[in-house]
This record gives sequence, C-alpha cells and structure tokens, in this order.
Amino acid sequence: MKLETKVALVTGAGGGIGKVIAQHLAAEGATVVINYLRSEKGARDTAEAIVKARGRAIIHKADVSDVAQGRAMIERTVGHFGRLDILVNNSGVDPSAPFLEVTEELFCKVIDTNLKGTFFCSQFAAQEMRKRGQGRIINIGSVHGRATMPGFSAYAASKGAIEALTRQLSLDLGPFNITVNVVAPGAVEVEKFVADPAYDPQMVGKEIPMGRVGYPRDISGAVVFLASEDAAWITGQVITIDGGTMARLYLYAGRPMPTGHKAQSTGH
Repeated sequence: MKLETKVALVTGAGGGIGKVIAQHLAAEGATVVINYLRSEKGARDTAEAIVKARGRAIIHKADVSDVAQGRAMIERTVGHFGRLDILVNNSGVDPSAPFLEVTEELFCKVIDTNLKGTFFCSQFAAQEMRKRGQGRIINIGSVHGRATMPGFSAYAASKGAIEALTRQLSLDLGPFNITVNVVAPGAVEVEKFVADPAYDPQMVGKEIPMGRVGYPRDISGAVVFLASEDAAWITGQVITIDGGTMARLYLYAGRPMPTGHKAQSTGH
C-alpha cells in the first residue's frame, strides 16, 4: 500500500469527487478524515464503506469558508490521530450567473469557499506538517482555471487563483518538504449532473477527445499518486485530467480546416 501509516483529510468528501478520493486514499492504506458541510449521510456512508473494507475513517462537519471551523478541523485531526500527512482541498461551489448579474453575495460565497477555504486549510495543515518535516497538499482545481465558458466568472476566478496560490505555496513550503499541487478535472460525472434531467453524458462525451465524460475515479488516481512517495519531487504543478478537452482548438473542432489554412512544409 502506497499510503500506509499516513493520515489524510479530504474536504467536501460527502459526495462526488471528494467521496471517491477519500475511498481511494483509504484503499491505499491512509486513515481518512471525511469533511462535509451538508451531506452528512454521504459522509457517513463513505466512512462506513471504508471501515467495511478494513480501513479507518472518521467524519467531521465544518464549513471551510469559516476560518475558525477550518482550524478546529485540523486540530481535531491531529488531536485524534497525532499527525496530518495529506490535505486534499476539494470543497467547492460552482454557481453560474451572467457576469453582469453576479451579486456580491454570490461572489463572496464562491471565493470564500473555494479560495479562502483552500488558503487557510493549507496554512493550518502546513503548520502541522512542518513539525514532521513532510507533507502533501493537493488542491482540486478545474479546467475553468485556464479555459472557461460564459456564466462562470466567479468560479473561474477562484480556480485560476488556486493555481497561482499553489505555485506560491510550492515555494514557501518546499523548504519544509511539503509539496503542493493542483489536480484540475474537466467534465466529471457527479451526483448533481445525474440528477439533472437535461444532463446527457453521450452528448457531453462527443465534445471530449476521449469520447466520454470523466468519472471521479479518473481523478482520484492522480490524487493518490501526488500523495505518495512516487511524487516526492513534484510540486507547484497543475495536472489537468479532462480526456483531452484542453488540447482541442474548438474553432474548428470536429470539422476540416478551411482550404486557405493547409499545412505548409517548413523544409525540415
């Protein structure tokens, strides 16, 4: 097992990508603290599944946008298990609205949860990791941090900022042997999409070079890798997992190039 003896905290792990990340970390031997805010049943189900598979897990309710609650969550983790080796900042909200209609309330909700929560949970975790001389911080970003679509101004701003923060923290925390990286998912099928009658995975999949939507397990494998000793010298990086979405120039996606844009020989 890659993560035996390690203690991991996964925020927003009551469902979706966070739930599968928590289960995958546990399958590799980590003891997992499952953070949730509203999805208590999902968090309990995840913890029970981990324990049933002979792993160790506890749940902890906390709103990561509240700095005091984030600190208390880290303190409880260390108090209960004596250490914290891995932090996965997965909690996030992604409401959409036209830019001209974004309210201060919506903006602050997104920034406080996605960015402020990541910032201060990382700070509190790093303070504990520094005592042990090592640690892993893995931030869950999004393709929206680099290429987005109409209606996601606040969300895109938060995810772009997480990438910048990750680069900064890799410099600040590198001397303590703490790595900080981003895993940036593309279109990943989670519960809220399945519950939407308008969601059509085949239609979405047609727009992705790999021909299908992503699944949480596609993301959790990269998180486990970054949490392991195999990634001991990887820091400040963004690993995009999107089935090739970001590689495509959508101006001519799925259509032949115009006649006037034929490739020219360079003579090499």
